[in-house]
Amino acid sequence: MDNRQDYDRTLPSPDDFSHVTEWVFDLDNTLYPHHSNLFAQIDVKMTEYIANLLRLPSDEARIVQKQFYREYGTTLRGLMDVHGIDPDDFLEKVHDIDYSRLEPDPKLGDAITRLPGRKFIFTNGDRGHAERVSRQLGILDHFDDIFDIISADLTPKPAAESYDKFIALHRVKTSCAVMFEDLARNLFVPKALGMKTVLIVPRNFEPSFSEIWERDGHDGTNVDHVTDDLAGFLRHIEPANRCVSM
Repeated sequence: MDNRQDYDRTLPSPDDFSHVTEWVFDLDNTLYPHHSNLFAQIDVKMTEYIANLLRLPSDEARIVQKQFYREYGTTLRGLMDVHGIDPDDFLEKVHDIDYSRLEPDPKLGDAITRLPGRKFIFTNGDRGHAERVSRQLGILDHFDDIFDIISADLTPKPAAESYDKFIALHRVKTSCAVMFEDLARNLFVPKALGMKTVLIVPRNFEPSFSEIWERDGHDGTNVDHVTDDLAGFLRHIEPANRCVSM
């Protein structure tokens, strides 16, 4: 089980990232902090969608929602495979949320700008959601591209196929890459591919509100570093560009 209170909080040496020129960031609860509770709005929308679709009370719909999440990687994948829903309709409805809760993060924007090489958002959400989030944070223009669930042919992380599609599309040299994620289970494949991995945890390393299967996935081998302050972590490492991209 992923016990976030037990992680080593020691900051790495900047030399540990001196080879990195490919910077890959998850979106939700990674580029913005857990305590903003933005994803909680999406969570509620997904429960409502299932309740309406299957004509279930909210408590039963939520059980179905989390069962699909656990078994299929995303609620969307489960709904598609079991009930044949229209993914575009689902994505539109669950991302109809209030983005004003997010505060602009100029420190994060400055830290991302200083990174050498290319920067990507790699999300199980859709591009529209990623753009609205990053625009609200003031960091949209700092990324070379967004790889979303549509780009992944609706196959979500942590499926290896999703990472393979991302790497092939953008010709990412994994030995020169790092991935930032808030779910440890989504870092197994990047680590196996030779990428550095950084787990983003709630502030002050507090346990997450998420269900146990969302926190599961850390066995001491898939996470190189952990931080509760992404901007501070990036400013600390600011590596020199020593690795040649493909």
